[in-house]
Amino acid sequence: MPQVSSQTGKHARSASADLTLKIGSRMPVKVAVCAAATHPTDQHLLTQPAPSTYRATALDRYGLQKAGFTHVLNAAHGRWNVDTGPEYYRDMAIEYHGVEADDLPTFDLSVFFYPAAAFIHAALGSDHNKILVHCVMGRSRSATLVLAYLMIHRNMTLVDAIQQVAKNRCVLPNRGFLKQLRELDKQLVQQRRQAQSSDDSEKASEKEL
Repeated sequence: MPQVSSQTGKHARSASADLTLKIGSRMPVKVAVCAAATHPTDQHLLTQPAPSTYRATALDRYGLQKAGFTHVLNAAHGRWNVDTGPEYYRDMAIEYHGVEADDLPTFDLSVFFYPAAAFIHAALGSDHNKILVHCVMGRSRSATLVLAYLMIHRNMTLVDAIQQVAKNRCVLPNRGFLKQLRELDKQLVQQRRQAQSSDDSEKASEKEL
């Protein structure tokens, strides 16, 4: 499995700044992952597919609107994390989905894998949409949910998903989240094998007819 490592100083800030996922030969998928800055100067530069750049954080309503975000997935929803919620964006054309999760190895984030992946997938159903996935630091909870999305809806293995995301940013899911992702990987591999076996059986039956 590829290394999922952290960096420090200036290099860490650069590595954690952007996530634009390139799936195959398609145009970059408009998914941005960032930390939820709590100070106006602590903003993360997010680059879009076009050469131009913009600044935005989950708490910067103007920045989100200017950048054209239509969806926000908060992987650190709740009073003691990043307390935004749908009311925070109520007067904006932004659809919100909150996941109340703790960045602890013992926390079961897997129960949110499919709902969060479905939200991301639905958001990306239109070329006009752009989704911001964030937590507090932008490396563990939010990254884990994006990895789960790639595995569930893009048919990637965990290794492939990590390699894809690591091309653009530093991710550091805690060991508990990585274990849950490995379990998801096993389940998806088994499901695909069963689906392939079923398809092969149907084709064999058709040939006999």
